[in-house]
Amino acid sequence: MRACCQFVRLLVCVLSVSMAATASAQPPGRPAAAGEADPGVRPTRLIDRDEIRVSRVELQPGAVRAVHAHDDVEYHVWTPVVGTLEITIGSDQPVAARAGQAFFMKRGTRHGFRNTGTAPAAVFEIFVKKATTAADRRHPDQPDQADALALQLEQVLAMFAAR
Repeated sequence: MRACCQFVRLLVCVLSVSMAATASAQPPGRPAAAGEADPGVRPTRLIDRDEIRVSRVELQPGAVRAVHAHDDVEYHVWTPVVGTLEITIGSDQPVAARAGQAFFMKRGTRHGFRNTGTAPAAVFEIFVKKATTAADRRHPDQPDQADALALQLEQVLAMFAAR
């Protein structure tokens, strides 16, 4: 479990740094598409595996991601990468969120967020679906889950390098 939390922290740091470097190259925002659950909010799944899911969520100016919870994951890390955002977690008051900050939530924590700026914004959502321990690892001759997650991180970073 401790290794998993350390990996998530590392993942947030690396993704934040890589996205900060490419933020200025982002194309201008697109208009809201018909039929979006939350108009102007566009999630893109980057990784969806048994143990982890990573999504990039783009929000148009003024767009709001309605309050919701994730009951299908153990942990959720929400981190802005570009733009002016505000997040509300549980019954707490909304707080401003700056690029590179990380907000940690456990299964079922209600939260919502919005773009308070005049330009498009983006966040990464990292979901740990299964808490892992040494006992969860497979045979010694197979790569452990930390190695598999590290490989997935390299794949995500390669996608951003191609932009």
